[in-house]
Amino acid sequence: MEPRSDNPKPSPSDPSKRPQRPQGGNALLYIILLAVGTLLLISYLVNQRGVEIPYLKLVELIEKGKGSQESVKVTLPDGRVAFFSNLRDLRVSNTEVTGKVTLRISHPSNPDATKAAREVSFRSPRSGFEYDNNFLLSLLREKGFHDVAASSPPSGWRYYMPMLIMSGLLVFLFFLMLRRIGGAGSPMAFGRSRGKLYFQEDIGVTFEDVAGLDEAVEELREVVEFLRHPEKYQALGGRIPKGVLLVGPPGTGKTLLAKAIAGEAGVPFFSLSGSDFVEMFVGVGAARVRDMFQQAEGKAPCIIFIDELDALGKTRGTSIVGGHDEREQTLNALLVEMDGFDSNSGIIVLAATNRPETLDPALLRPGRFDRHVLVDRPDIQGREAILRVHIRKVKLAEDVDIKQIAAMTPGFVGADLANLVNEAALLAARAGKNAVGMEEFNEGIERVVAGLEKKKRVLSQELKYRVAVHESGHALVAYVLPNTDPVHKVSIIPRGLAALGYTMQRPEEDQYLLTQSELEARIQVLLAGTLAEELVLEDISTGDQDDLKRATAIARSMVVEYGMSRLGRIHLDDAQRSTFLGKDDLLVGRSVSEQTMREIDQEVQRILNESLAKVREILRARRQALEAVANRLMEKETITGEELREVIEANLPSPLIVPGTEEPRARKSAGPPATQQESPGSEPAAGS
Repeated sequence: MEPRSDNPKPSPSDPSKRPQRPQGGNALLYIILLAVGTLLLISYLVNQRGVEIPYLKLVELIEKGKGSQESVKVTLPDGRVAFFSNLRDLRVSNTEVTGKVTLRISHPSNPDATKAAREVSFRSPRSGFEYDNNFLLSLLREKGFHDVAASSPPSGWRYYMPMLIMSGLLVFLFFLMLRRIGGAGSPMAFGRSRGKLYFQEDIGVTFEDVAGLDEAVEELREVVEFLRHPEKYQALGGRIPKGVLLVGPPGTGKTLLAKAIAGEAGVPFFSLSGSDFVEMFVGVGAARVRDMFQQAEGKAPCIIFIDELDALGKTRGTSIVGGHDEREQTLNALLVEMDGFDSNSGIIVLAATNRPETLDPALLRPGRFDRHVLVDRPDIQGREAILRVHIRKVKLAEDVDIKQIAAMTPGFVGADLANLVNEAALLAARAGKNAVGMEEFNEGIERVVAGLEKKKRVLSQELKYRVAVHESGHALVAYVLPNTDPVHKVSIIPRGLAALGYTMQRPEEDQYLLTQSELEARIQVLLAGTLAEELVLEDISTGDQDDLKRATAIARSMVVEYGMSRLGRIHLDDAQRSTFLGKDDLLVGRSVSEQTMREIDQEVQRILNESLAKVREILRARRQALEAVANRLMEKETITGEELREVIEANLPSPLIVPGTEEPRARKSAGPPATQQESPGSEPAAGS
């Protein structure tokens, strides 16, 4: 299946899809503006209030004369004494007199605490019998105050309008801060759903963009038909499944398939991950689940897609803190919502996971996720269809054979094939070519399987010859033994993180079952590298570490899982392992007794020892061919499967007889119908 590399572009009309700007700088700006506004308001209010002087004291100060150094003494309510002098900037109205004076305050009990003189604004209210405007104006002119301004009574708005403006500004800034704080990602928005809403024009994916999954597409067309014409099913009393669970290995295109359903149906598509619900605080995830379904009801008919469902849907009761933690509360809310809304409301829940064995049984029961759709690894026809989708925009050379590339990539999923096409295009562009040829695709396959080639890693001749002998052992035994995958290429050029060389085997067809003889042949090919070093160089190295690990794992699986040992046809492995992710180490459960575990170890050792003995016999009988292959590798560094066959046949007697048999080497036979997927890879090398 083709994984889509380009994400849907957000719609400008959808605020939830617009790029989010960093909010830290805006919040700091709002805080600064709020603080400055508060200070300005306080300063304005203080200045507006000023210092009040009794009217009679003001008249006394006027009689002292303009610019007089004498002061009018006023006793304040708290016992302090204020001295006012140097009257100026007077304004006289019918209600008050305002101006500026020089103020000095002292305390009778502590003369040393007298404050220095300072200029202040004052106001002197006029009321009652003191109201005599003509007297005050004539007194001012008599004492030389000719610049006095007389005005009508000021309006009340003169004092209250600035205060209202500043208060309104502060309220507006505070509102902006609350709105910003209440946005996505803030503590005040924990209960809001983080799902992204896509419309049909934003998705841009249909079933035409899905390749290699014909069975899954046909299974899901019914969902699309219900979203388009729900009355067709409701008229007959039928109901569409509430939930559809997509299960399969990583990279097979489960997310793309969900987008294709929404694109075909032309309905809104809510997309989010299972981890978007779970937070530190208990109850937040449950609130997000409820908010998600509330939004979906407003957009119905629509699709809710939850990727990585296992992040919130794991089996309950496995937590050490009991049944009240955040994840289990979130799962409970999801179970209630899926079983609560009307099945004919047009809301369909799609979910994807590659760990279905960890999901809670309540999620998988009928009425919630009714339908399970397997999105498996594509076969050779599926890989060919996926490649044809990916190469639409790639300029291909005439020598490119899509069928051959599909045959060379068994076990590849859609993501691997997309990466392969991209790697081939990059290699062609780096070489300055006008089109992508078969050479670039071959190199791209090796990059995906074995890693990046490291030609600049300099190896000594001694180490280089050891690697050549090691890889020659792998290649020779793989060629001699029956029921082995053909050798495609042998190289002593370092690749990847630690591999100093590699032997690449590719099956002639997709494999779904492995026989006991095939598993034993794989073990023998893995052990051939270190035995070739032992035979030719009379010493072994650490380069067989990964070989031994993989060979031991296969032998243990034969004993505890497949019943291919003297212990009988019995399954002895109780360890839990993922259906699609697998597990590196094979651990025997505690239900097996100590005596049985000892017998298992003895059987594993027996299988390995018998394989070692057989490989030693093969290499000793064909030492000349082994050294010839090693010398050719020292000369060319990389040889193909055809060159390997020519070198081996030129140095072996004919016909080729396998030790322990009386028959020439036979070609690997095809297996029975497919029941189990096997993903073969390249054999490891010295230093891997």
